[in-house]
Amino acid sequence: MPNPSTAGPIAPQRHLFDIPADRAWFNCAYMGPQLRSATAAGVAAAARKAAPWTIAPADFFTETEDVRRLFGALVGADPACVAIMPSASYGLELAARTLPLDAGQTVLVLAEEFPSNYYPWTDRASQVGATVETVPAPEDGDWTAAVLARLRPGVAIAALPNCHWASGLGLDLVRIGAACRANGTRLALDLTQSCGAMPFSVAQVQPDFMVAATYKWLLGPYSIALAYVAPQWHGARPIEHVWASRAGAEDFSGLVNYRDATQPGARRFDVGERSNFALLPVAIAALEQLLDWQVERIATSLGAINAGIADRLAASGFVVPAAQVRSPHILGVAVPPGASDIVARLAAQQIHVSQRGSMIRISPHLHVSDHDIDRLCDALNAIGQGA
Repeated sequence: MPNPSTAGPIAPQRHLFDIPADRAWFNCAYMGPQLRSATAAGVAAAARKAAPWTIAPADFFTETEDVRRLFGALVGADPACVAIMPSASYGLELAARTLPLDAGQTVLVLAEEFPSNYYPWTDRASQVGATVETVPAPEDGDWTAAVLARLRPGVAIAALPNCHWASGLGLDLVRIGAACRANGTRLALDLTQSCGAMPFSVAQVQPDFMVAATYKWLLGPYSIALAYVAPQWHGARPIEHVWASRAGAEDFSGLVNYRDATQPGARRFDVGERSNFALLPVAIAALEQLLDWQVERIATSLGAINAGIADRLAASGFVVPAAQVRSPHILGVAVPPGASDIVARLAAQQIHVSQRGSMIRISPHLHVSDHDIDRLCDALNAIGQGA
């Protein structure tokens, strides 16, 4: 296996995706494309449910453990600390219910953060008399410095991403994690917009909670999310009382021998029906491919694609963030004046991006070709000149 620190970018992998040649998909921050291998796994999984006699009691536990192992390898976590959930909001609700927060204390969130990492904290703060403090968008794009400047006594929780979901501007979570520990601040992370595309290490960041939905950069299915729960919180109250999370649940003949003990580690936080026979095989196939590519190499590859696009657009007069504050996989470009219909105009040419606020959000993956890049840049330049 190549050394991630020295391995070069990955060649285009369009053959592994089912994307037509005339479709330029730069919208993975909206929805990641599904791998052919993941689709095949999903088709086989659907057929399996048609023959329920092929699903044995042991199957309720084997694929869940495969997912824990693979995701743990991806983020450097003990599989026992991985929980299977239906969404990022589910994991963030668990974090909000679990992490200590008292009257007069503060939760830090980013300005214009995605709602899933905002509403749980405002709800919890209102219950206990705490406040939610919004970190204003920094003019220089340096979210890391902006967050560090707000850490002080009384900040109990920092609820953050690895990059801003709309602009793609990055946060150095290793520095922020160290500063949080020094300040006594708990760290809860929503990595839905980065996990699988930006390197992340539980050991280096040391979050209390981390969750990522799989349908974006993990290239997995909708309605599955994977969470890391630090060991000190493994005794917390789960959102649900799931039968499969109880100790001894593998013995179907003894399920009515009720017991208080749960499966070890973060398994107690799994969602009900976590043994999702239709979706877990899709997530497994995607995680296996990500591990084979290596996240460090994915980030290098996507960073090179977006750097090339940024240079071309900047040369044409578009406003793009400085390279040192960008994340590798999402490029935010200011919408030209008078071009409010830019997303629709691009889509009419089968070129797909998002607009979030005043930013065009360009988010490629390894399926993107040089032809796709040329089409995107040429179309944006034409719109910019005519706006």
